[in-house]
Amino acid sequence: MIPASLKKILALGSGIGIQILGPRGAESLRIAAVRVRPNGARLIDSLLIEDFRRRPAAEWGATYAAFLRKHALTHASAVVLLPRADVILRPIALPGVSKQDLDNAVRFQTDGLHPYGDDDIYSAWARLPGSATVLVAIARRDAVERYAAPFEEAGVRVGAFTCSAAAIYSALRLFGETPAPELLTVDDSTGAMEFYGESPARPLFSASFDASPHDEGNGRAAALAAAELRIAPGTEPVSLAALLKLASGDSPAFPAPLAVAAALVSACPRSSLELNLLPTERRHAGSRMRWVPTGALAAAVLGLAAWLLLLPSLENRRFLKQLDQKIAAVTPAADRASALDKQIDDAERRIQLLDRLRAQPKADMDVVAELTRVLAPPTWVNLMQLSAKQVIVSGETPESAPLLSLLDASKLFEGSEFQGSPMRLPSGGQQFHIKTNREGVK
Repeated sequence: MIPASLKKILALGSGIGIQILGPRGAESLRIAAVRVRPNGARLIDSLLIEDFRRRPAAEWGATYAAFLRKHALTHASAVVLLPRADVILRPIALPGVSKQDLDNAVRFQTDGLHPYGDDDIYSAWARLPGSATVLVAIARRDAVERYAAPFEEAGVRVGAFTCSAAAIYSALRLFGETPAPELLTVDDSTGAMEFYGESPARPLFSASFDASPHDEGNGRAAALAAAELRIAPGTEPVSLAALLKLASGDSPAFPAPLAVAAALVSACPRSSLELNLLPTERRHAGSRMRWVPTGALAAAVLGLAAWLLLLPSLENRRFLKQLDQKIAAVTPAADRASALDKQIDDAERRIQLLDRLRAQPKADMDVVAELTRVLAPPTWVNLMQLSAKQVIVSGETPESAPLLSLLDASKLFEGSEFQGSPMRLPSGGQQFHIKTNREGVK
C-alpha cells in the first residue's frame, strides 16, 4: 500500500469497473469508466449490458470493445465486483502478528470462516492499513470460474474479481483522505440495501438486506447496521454516490456507484486493497501506470550506465582542469625561478671568466720565467709570441738542436717543433724559430 501522503500525487490513471447484478442466470453488467487525476476523479461514461449470460459472448464483447475504443481505454483492465451472494467477507483481528507470519495465520483460520465444507474455494486477504484487522474474502471456485469464463470468451480484460466492501474502502481513500471516524453509507443499485460502514469499534462493516428503499424495513436495516458499528442509534446512512464526489458531466447522479468504486480501483490499483479472488494466471495488468516504476528503473539504470561510461572522461577532464589551474597558479613562481637560474648561470660564467682572467697573467709570467730558465745564455730570444695555447720564440743560439728537448722536458711545454730549418749566422751561431704548446702541470 502506498503511504497516504503520496496517494494524491500518484492518483493518476484511467479504469473500468464492472458490477454484476440481477438474479442468477439473468445477470446484467453495469460498466463505468473513470479518469483519475491528482485534482480529482471524473466519470467518463457508463454502459449497461443486460442479460449477458444468455447473449452470445462475441456480441456483447464487441459492444464492450466499442465502448473502450470510444474513450481510448483499450489498455484498461477491468475490476469486477462479484455478486454479494457469491462472496463471504470476514474481518478478523490478528493483533501482534508480524507481516511475515500473517499469511500463515490467515490460512490457519480460513477453514473456519466459510460454510462450504470440502468444496474448492478461492480466498484472498488484505490487512487494513493502521489496524490489526485483516479482511478475508472467500468464494467458491465454481462461482469464480462461472463468471471468469464468459469474460474470457468475450475478450474482456479482467484484472481482479473483488467485493464491494474492498472497492468502497479503497475508493474513499484514493486521494489520501481519511473518512470520518463514524461512517455509514448505503447503496441500493443492486435491488437490495447494501450497507457499508466504519467506526472505532468496527474498522469495516458490510451487510446486505433485502428491504427496498421504499419499505418500512429500511429504517430497521439502518438501525441494525448502526448497532453493529456501535454508533449512535438513528444515524442516517449517507448515499455512496455522494461520498465518492465524482464530477460526471451529463450524468452526475450515476445509478451504480459501486461500479464507479470498482473503476477507481482499476485506475489506481497500487493505492487500493489487494483483495483479488481471480486466479493469478487469469489476471490482466492493464493500467499504463504499471510501466512507471519499470520506466523509472530503466531510466535510472541507463543513467547510471551512461554515467559510468562518461565517468573516466569526466574525471580526466576534471583532473586536467585542476592541473591547469595549479599550473597557472605556480607558473609565475616557476618563471621567476627560471629567471633566477639564468642569472645565476650568467654570474657563474662571469666569475669563471674573471677567475681565468685573474689567473692568466700569473700563468704567462710563469711561461716567461720558464723560457728564461730553459733558454739560458748564450742562447737569447729576440721575439716571443705568447697565446693561451702556444708559444712561438725566435732567437740565436750556438747550437739549436738541443732546444726542442729542453723545452719538452719542461712541465709547461710539449710538442715543440721548429718552424723552418735553423739558419747559420756569420758569427757561427744559428737562428731558430720554435713553436711549442703550453701544457699545465703534467
